[in-house]
Amino acid sequence: WEWVGIPVGLEFKKIPATKQLSLKKAMGFDPEKTLVMITGGSQGSEHINQATREILPELLKSVSVGLVAGRKHYEEMMDLKKYEEWDEAKLKSNFRLWNFSSVMHELLGAADIVVSRAGATTIAELATLKKTVILVPFEKLPGGHQVKNAEKLQKKNAVEVLRDDKMLQKPEKLLELIKTLSRSPKRRQELAENLQSM
Repeated sequence: WEWVGIPVGLEFKKIPATKQLSLKKAMGFDPEKTLVMITGGSQGSEHINQATREILPELLKSVSVGLVAGRKHYEEMMDLKKYEEWDEAKLKSNFRLWNFSSVMHELLGAADIVVSRAGATTIAELATLKKTVILVPFEKLPGGHQVKNAEKLQKKNAVEVLRDDKMLQKPEKLLELIKTLSRSPKRRQELAENLQSM
């Protein structure tokens, strides 16, 4: 038999810059502002959510943020709704919170930077979308496969990596990584191109 890679849904494909701007706009975000999409997968990641809560006020000073908190952890993140301000049907702030989305390809497609766990399927989807990615591998999974995935890509200069335990100890490490990437379109492009080519 033949190894052909990881199947990715047809909806995951690189989108043109104009489409990315219209996706941002459709979600209510300022299309000209850097959008950081943070996700721990459909169930969510308690640790990524915690770190986001810590750094969110500072993050929102310079970028827009979307957080997919996950079905399992959404309720405990509801306090962050105070950062999501609406005037009738128009988003007046630069933050949105979701529990889950059936159109993840659009949420991730709209993003300039994605913060995510390091599962193989998620990485394949992000590579297909040609995204700039910060991976936060969860060490305690069987065989440490997320750490291996992340380290391999980091060696190829295709992603930034922040270990889960380091993020928990110092959430500001995540803040600094995001801020550095948001200020460097050239670096973002380099990472995205390397990830897609792999």
